Amino acid sequence: MKNNLALYGGERIINHSFKRFNTIGKEEIRAATKVLKSGILSSFLGSWSAEFYGGKYVKALEKDFQKKYNVKYAVGVNSWTSGLICAVGSLDIEPGDEIILTPFTMSACAASILHWNAIPVFVDIEENNFNLNPELIEKHITPKTKAIMAVDIFGHSCDISAIMKIAKNHNLKVISDSAQSPWSKDKKGVIGTKADIGGFSLNYHKHIHTGEGGVIVTNDKNLYNRMTLIRNHAEAVVGDMGRNDLNNMIGYNFRLGEIEAAIGIEQLKKLESIVKRRQEICENLTKGLSKLNGLITPEIKKDNTHSFYIYPLKLDNLKIKVSRERIIQALVAEGINDGLANGYANLHLLPIFQEKIAYGKKGYPWSLTENGRKISYNKGICPVAEKLHDITLINFEICLFDLSDSDVSLIIQTFKKVWENLKNL
Repeated sequence: MKNNLALYGGERIINHSFKRFNTIGKEEIRAATKVLKSGILSSFLGSWSAEFYGGKYVKALEKDFQKKYNVKYAVGVNSWTSGLICAVGSLDIEPGDEIILTPFTMSACAASILHWNAIPVFVDIEENNFNLNPELIEKHITPKTKAIMAVDIFGHSCDISAIMKIAKNHNLKVISDSAQSPWSKDKKGVIGTKADIGGFSLNYHKHIHTGEGGVIVTNDKNLYNRMTLIRNHAEAVVGDMGRNDLNNMIGYNFRLGEIEAAIGIEQLKKLESIVKRRQEICENLTKGLSKLNGLITPEIKKDNTHSFYIYPLKLDNLKIKVSRERIIQALVAEGINDGLANGYANLHLLPIFQEKIAYGKKGYPWSLTENGRKISYNKGICPVAEKLHDITLINFEICLFDLSDSDVSLIIQTFKKVWENLKNL
């Protein structure tokens, strides 16, 4: 920086740490204590019996999700990563099959595809809402494409209607990952329920949580049955079930415990109020920041709501000639000590996908299809996601904090002060 004194003259604006976001209260403590006193912390058995589907709290949590999201079936799992593995596996995926997904998401999305020896095919995103761009999907569909994984990133829905239309035209299945976007809505209702399979994360920094956990939802009975098998040692169960039409039914211990389920029941009751408060906070942030030259606040599409797991900001490089890194340094110096992040994941650039790093000259095993078509994971295949990650996106990880109205006001003041002094950076 050229002149710190010119920028930071006087006291910095924020001189306290933000309160950590915490939704656990007396209701969850009572629920967990009740389970502990019962001595029954899990009721799952990895065999075909009444306990194959778990204990009473797991079943109650699933029933509550069914009612809340108006779906026929719900499956509680010990993490949303486990949920994604169940979801992909339930689609009867064969080695070498291709699944289209966004690069702008958490690594578990791609890992769940690799888990079944399938091939991730990354498609670029829309710049304004950071989700999979439906207009780019069809040119990536091949005879080996079996599914699309549509992620609702940061709290805003992807264009699931357009994606479902494409999937129907090509006889593909769709997995909707709404881990970061519980109770967000589009013109057709609550998101996460419009695809063949949807689901939500319950890990500790989500809107509601059980420490770790997740819930898968579907209206398809066959997919539900397959996912419950994968959750709980499928290969040990299918024979006694009398099923002989299931291929590759390898199962795992992805079972949710009774304590976590009991906590989840109480957490789900709070979901709407938590989302509403998060929306109020971010609406106030946008009102305070939207007039800063070269700073682009989050866009919410017509007929959509945003649940704001992250509050994403973009820099207009035509108006701002200062690097993102220097701007973040200035914001930190003024007191926003935590929660600011440069960019977001570009999964296609992870080391596991880089041939020279991971597999040397021979190449990675999932990079070749049966007909010899090599799938590229090089930089340049997703230019919108790459630019956001490298240059323009600043993520304020609002999921970490329980911000007061006073905190929001101070954050706005901090941004304004930094913007007034951009020429000094």
